[in-house]
Amino acid sequence: MMRSLGIAATGMQAMQTQVEVISNNIANVNTTGFKRGLASFQDLLYQSSAQAGSSSSETGTQLPTGTQIGLGVRSSGTTRVLTQGSLTETDNQLDVAVDGRGYFGVQLPNGNVAYTRDGSFRMSSTGQIVTTDGYPVEPSITIAPTSTNVTIDQSGDVVVTAANGQQSTVGRLHLYMFANEAGLNAQGSNNYLETEASGNPIQGLPGDPGFGSTRQGYIESSNVNVVQEITNLITAQRAYEMNSKVIDAADQMMQTTTQQH
Repeated sequence: MMRSLGIAATGMQAMQTQVEVISNNIANVNTTGFKRGLASFQDLLYQSSAQAGSSSSETGTQLPTGTQIGLGVRSSGTTRVLTQGSLTETDNQLDVAVDGRGYFGVQLPNGNVAYTRDGSFRMSSTGQIVTTDGYPVEPSITIAPTSTNVTIDQSGDVVVTAANGQQSTVGRLHLYMFANEAGLNAQGSNNYLETEASGNPIQGLPGDPGFGSTRQGYIESSNVNVVQEITNLITAQRAYEMNSKVIDAADQMMQTTTQQH
């Protein structure tokens, strides 16, 4: 009976992980550029008392099936679902969404470059385009405080209009791609860092082959489907309860076995 207790306990732990992933998805339903997580699971090792195909008699007959008891389940990781969220219009001239593949580069205080789908950009006190945390966009783009208008086209060109009406291009947004986007390391604040699993960043420009385009005045919404997440939550809750009932049943069976007559 002790084995069934351990198996059910692994099931409860797995469903707890599932609920934690789902709760994080729901919590970030309104987070710009958020990609929902998906928990994955694997069955554990098996204990065999009889192998399929082993001899069952002296005449050479073989067992058609073996006797294997699984030891439960474990979490094998969490995967980000990279489908694009819907684009929401904001009318903010510094809000930029990536329509397609690609990440913006962001210069962190420690000198590293982070990557984000969150194009909710702002202007610093020096006119530099920065994130909501104040981190400058990579490569750096500075807009003169006297500019009356900023236009960012689908190719990422940043065009400003001076007070005298003259227009000039002050920079161009770059995009970055990875061979394995799911291998990026989430850092919070909508930022990701490259890892050995993600591969090195591939730099390009909006509109280049394989890269998305930029959309001024839009931000990318989360790709979380609340209805689907609630359905997944109910399923995980029921599975957790069933594993709990297995533990109760196994405990009662052990009491029956060990009770004094």
